Amino acid sequence: MLLRELREERGLSQFALALQTEVSQRHLSFVETGRANPSPELIGKLADRLELALRERNRLLLAAGHAPVYRETSLDDVELDAVREAARRILKAHEPAPALLVDRRWNVVELNQGVALLAVLVAPHLLEPPVNVMRVSLHPDGLAPHVVNFGQWREHLLARLRRQIAVSLDDELAGLYEEVSSYPGVKGTPAPTGNEAADVLLPMRLRVGDRELEFFSTMTVFGTAADITVAELAIESFFPADAETRKVLEDLA
Repeated sequence: MLLRELREERGLSQFALALQTEVSQRHLSFVETGRANPSPELIGKLADRLELALRERNRLLLAAGHAPVYRETSLDDVELDAVREAARRILKAHEPAPALLVDRRWNVVELNQGVALLAVLVAPHLLEPPVNVMRVSLHPDGLAPHVVNFGQWREHLLARLRRQIAVSLDDELAGLYEEVSSYPGVKGTPAPTGNEAADVLLPMRLRVGDRELEFFSTMTVFGTAADITVAELAIESFFPADAETRKVLEDLA
């Protein structure tokens, strides 16, 4: 059942998945209905084709009666000290521009001093741990009233969450989506119409005092992670998208 759900979320037919993993459609049907138990090797092939994250690979193994392969280490464990130190160095090097380290549910793990530029616009209750990036971005007491192109930015963030939920089938992420998508819109901020002039990158246009700053962001992950916790960490870094924003950051530096 889990395999079928993961396959259907990716828009793959049973025939296509069977063909790409070099098994018969009949055998794959038996695997999906629980009439046959796949070997760990077949699960590995299926996981590769479905591009499953480490957590979902463990779930498939457990569903088939096998022991999970990938461990999940607590963020506070001494074994992850080197990972957190590496992240801190990256965050520090990105100053004065904002950058932060988040977990798979968009909770902030580490941040740099540049985030203060954004935090001053956010109500204190949204900055109480655990700070969640999606809540801060979309809540009416957060950045939402200050984002000039909020309609576009909101849809971008919600689409990102929808994709993440489709891949992970994570109930907590689904709950987060239900929460943030129910926040009221910001007065005077039009929703995207679908015919806006396309930017090379979708910027976040932020009104700070009498200035309008413009940022685009990148996401960085640990490419060789063999631990679930590490694999699900990501660094979001904001870069100036125009000369004025670059000048503001230089002044802050």
